[in-house]
Amino acid sequence: MTATKSRKTLKIVFKTFIYIICIFLSVLSVLPFLVMVMNSTRNSVQIMQSPLSLLPSGHLLDNFKPLTRGNFNPLVGFKNSMMISVGATVCATYFSSITAYALSAYDWRFRKAFFSFVVAVMMLPAQISAIGFYQFMYRLDLVNSFLPFILPAIASPAIVFFMRQYLLSTFSIDIVNAARIDGANEFYTFNRIVLPMMKPAIAMQAIFVFVGTWNQLLLPMILLTNQDKQTMPIMVRQLNGNFYRTEYGAIYLGLTLSVLPLFVVYFSLSRYIIAGVQLGGVKE
Repeated sequence: MTATKSRKTLKIVFKTFIYIICIFLSVLSVLPFLVMVMNSTRNSVQIMQSPLSLLPSGHLLDNFKPLTRGNFNPLVGFKNSMMISVGATVCATYFSSITAYALSAYDWRFRKAFFSFVVAVMMLPAQISAIGFYQFMYRLDLVNSFLPFILPAIASPAIVFFMRQYLLSTFSIDIVNAARIDGANEFYTFNRIVLPMMKPAIAMQAIFVFVGTWNQLLLPMILLTNQDKQTMPIMVRQLNGNFYRTEYGAIYLGLTLSVLPLFVVYFSLSRYIIAGVQLGGVKE
């Protein structure tokens, strides 16, 4: 009895320790965002006196006024960033899913070689092709256009790799064979049967693609020189100019506005990740 009680006590202590660690890490992760939001409601003097305060102030409207006097236009930035991010997310997730489906469900020649090529391309950093990509877009007269940020998302090697691994672990070819027997064509089978089964994987990758595209700064600064085409990260980058140098509250407000869509997208799609169960699975 004493040994059993000791083991139970150790389990309780261990679980309590794990909970404390998880709570600490959660607070540590949320704290920077909370400080950013709180500082967006405070003026420069309050921020310099106490930069880590967790209490809001009443200077939110005062901090918004300096943003409207400069080149920072949140409506234009939101519109441009949303068009690019949504377009790139849709293209990346759909075409990567259909490519992964072709690598998983079909047995065709050079399939392994093609997958090896996809993995090799995934290892290349995007920065090494920035200059060549700009020259290519310049020759195509696509400077100050959103297409260079949307269309290349069709070829996303990392997402293809993830989707293929997801299908290999959850997908059953019997579902496709049953649809073929019923007379369904290949695109109908993929769009109406396979694609809904991939919702958890698509939601996870959609979050990553949207966040990565929304926060992209290097290529938009190179290709989008027109003020009306600039994205939200470019406008936030301009907050460090001379005009906003002492307007710390306005800077924090601009940062807060730039991350709000990321929270909306994450909380909208996170339920699909948590409920990651294959739809229409076949039991054998």
